[in-house]
Amino acid sequence: MRQTCGICPHSCVLEEGQTGLCGARKNVNHRITDENYGQLTAIALDPIEKKPLMRFFPGSRILSVGSFGCNLRCPFCQNSAISMHGNETVRQSMQPDELVQLAESLKGQGNIGIAYTYNEPLVGYEFVQDCASAARKSGLKNVLVTNGYCNEEPWKELLPVIDAMNIDLKAFNQGFYRMAGGELDVVKRSIELAAGRCHVEVTTLIIPDENDSDTEMGHMAAWLASIGKRIPLHITRFFPRYKMRDRQATPTRDIFRLAEVARRHLEFVYEGNC
Repeated sequence: MRQTCGICPHSCVLEEGQTGLCGARKNVNHRITDENYGQLTAIALDPIEKKPLMRFFPGSRILSVGSFGCNLRCPFCQNSAISMHGNETVRQSMQPDELVQLAESLKGQGNIGIAYTYNEPLVGYEFVQDCASAARKSGLKNVLVTNGYCNEEPWKELLPVIDAMNIDLKAFNQGFYRMAGGELDVVKRSIELAAGRCHVEVTTLIIPDENDSDTEMGHMAAWLASIGKRIPLHITRFFPRYKMRDRQATPTRDIFRLAEVARRHLEFVYEGNC
């Protein structure tokens, strides 16, 4: 029997045993499940600034975990080794209670909680929800590093257990999002909803000749400022990866220029990888 996945706007209609576009959600026994539940491809105790979060418990560290799969298809993906691959990249399995216990054991090393990151965590929605709920009960912080491409209902259901997010706002034009396989308005709505419920920072990866105009950055920063002028924006460099290996890395001067444009509207703007 066909089932429709309700996590993101792709709304994949899956036959029994079929996996969705994200490579992680599958129809098993007439129910959509996250096949990457507890399947970790990466785990590390990172500085919180690496998420990047600059204004959320600065100087602390956070246990960061990722799995496989993504619901966008960005040709410029900077982490395609796990986001665009399947379970062959899994290094270990860990259930929510085990992950929370590990996070608690690392408090002495400055750990404040768990970050769901590296690939797109929302394609493993149930695992994130279960872990975040357990972590919240243990007094740990939950951080989500996401593309924000999620349906409104599951997004709202997750927000009560999330303390901070870094959301990718990949560009401020629908043409760019079409190239990435998504919709700009969905991500904008996710940012609006999250900003009212938890700490939010935003990251934009600048790709030469794609989303690097002063005009687009001005519009993006002004829109963010309409939600909150104190929302931190991270403007970061692109490096040749995945299907854009023929491109040059973003010149650092472009990052600094666009940061100055953004500062006309926002109080906190950071240049990344410069």
